Amino acid sequence: MYTNNIRPKFKHSRVLTIYKKLLDGEIINKSEEAQNFCVNERSIQRDIDDLRCFLSDNVAEGDINQELVYSKELNGYHLVMHDSSVMSNSEIFAVCKILLESRAFTRKEMSAVINKLIIGCVPLNNKQKVKDLISNELFHYTELNHHKDFIDSMWEMGEAVHKHLCMKIVYTKQDDSVVERIIEPVGIMFSEFYFYLTAFIENIDRETEFRNKDDIFPTIYRIDRIQRFEVLDRHFDIPYRDRFEEGEFRKRIQFMYGGRLRRIKFLYKGKNVDSVLDRLPTAKIIEHRADGYVISAEVFGDGVDMWLRSQGNNAEII
Repeated sequence: MYTNNIRPKFKHSRVLTIYKKLLDGEIINKSEEAQNFCVNERSIQRDIDDLRCFLSDNVAEGDINQELVYSKELNGYHLVMHDSSVMSNSEIFAVCKILLESRAFTRKEMSAVINKLIIGCVPLNNKQKVKDLISNELFHYTELNHHKDFIDSMWEMGEAVHKHLCMKIVYTKQDDSVVERIIEPVGIMFSEFYFYLTAFIENIDRETEFRNKDDIFPTIYRIDRIQRFEVLDRHFDIPYRDRFEEGEFRKRIQFMYGGRLRRIKFLYKGKNVDSVLDRLPTAKIIEHRADGYVISAEVFGDGVDMWLRSQGNNAEII
């Protein structure tokens, strides 16, 4: 026989266990749960009624909309999510596919991220199905040649961006030379396999170090090439009117090559002009001619020149 203290503790534990099963996508059958907890079915029904009240109160307070529903087909109760902020199975599957295609992380980091997405967001009865759909691609996943884990480091850099803290970095350039810089980090971006840190350099000799000494835009550092970094206990100021906007910068720098802001105009003779408009977010069709489309775009740096050359006879600079 339960004492006054033990009975409520047992009931609370039972209700929490049932709720956890529901969150994991399990079906709650009253007779089975009654046997599991050595109580009668009326006790389990009261637990279910308590959970329904709890979920109803959450909805009233604006929290996630969950409903406990009885299904004759399933012969039990299950949890139904009515909130658009909760990701569906198809959304989780799509996100996992995008992550794998990006090749942004090492195999260890990629596996950890995807497993956490599946465990945290997919109901138990669908977990294996989602795992099966991506298992082959994950098994054959090829990580990038730098083989560097940097998710945690990237968060520290993001904190420095957010708090406007200076950083000291040791960086390997494309020619394998190594430089040390004091920088003012203003953004983190991703493009075609790699993450980049955008930053202004302190005390740099623009005459000798920059191709364009009047360049007012941030320098771009590939994060996996940062050998070491230290977040300094020193703030830098960015006036509101001059603040760096990653979204606007991202529209104009598609190839992660620094340089001046340029406006280019070219004739595109290919069949699928949408691919060009998608590749260059600032691109606009200014004329549709018999031999193709005249396109204007605003871009940073010289990376666009390499892309235009890769289009062969389909692109002609005007």
